[in-house]
Amino acid sequence: MTASTASILVPGVLFVATLIRSSLGFGEALVAVPVLALLIPVNVAAPVAVMASITVALIVIAQDWRKVYAGTAVRLVLPTLLGIPLGLMVLRAGAESVVKGALALVILVFSAYSLLAGQQRQLKDDRFAWLFGFGAGVLGGAYGMNGPPLALYGSLRGWSPQHFRATLQGYFLPASVAGLCGYWLAGLCTSTVSRLYLWSLPLVIVATFLGRAINARIGAARFVRYVHGGLIAIGFVLLSQAFVR
Repeated sequence: MTASTASILVPGVLFVATLIRSSLGFGEALVAVPVLALLIPVNVAAPVAVMASITVALIVIAQDWRKVYAGTAVRLVLPTLLGIPLGLMVLRAGAESVVKGALALVILVFSAYSLLAGQQRQLKDDRFAWLFGFGAGVLGGAYGMNGPPLALYGSLRGWSPQHFRATLQGYFLPASVAGLCGYWLAGLCTSTVSRLYLWSLPLVIVATFLGRAINARIGAARFVRYVHGGLIAIGFVLLSQAFVR
């Protein structure tokens, strides 16, 4: 693919991924790196996606910092740092299909039950936040997919759409910065990465503001359906990956 073609298609992909992320608080993993990897090398796609992720998180937190449950975000981030090495070990051990298949089944069963039952169980406090944060770290370290455990946690806590969106960005910001530092140390933050990011930046910003407007207009009940619908989509993607080598 020529550089000019990539400069057109990459911003479009990041616009869609950012719109999903800014509207729901998560879900860009379904679009960003998987689709970008079809257009550009994955060692370029991943740093570009994480730079866009940092931008989204910064804008959302600047806009809605009062809606960030800061204590919860910290309780999620710290166990993530412990889970990342285990995720890397899982990746190296070649247990990808087992982990993805098990995660897919958990997500599908939980989200399908929540949608069909119409009333879900809720966690009353943050005592189990470490478990979800650790799970996010394992998945992030292995597959770069932190979102599903965090979305499950926010759903179980019964957060409003605005608190859900803002608090997840409070998590994603330090996690993404740590990821970018890793890419920089590995020498992956090249001029090509910077160029594609800068080309995409205007659309990423527009999508972030547009997603905020969408989020503000979603009622709590409908938002829960959207979250579980997104999780079910992720579950099916993981399930297909578990059986396709």
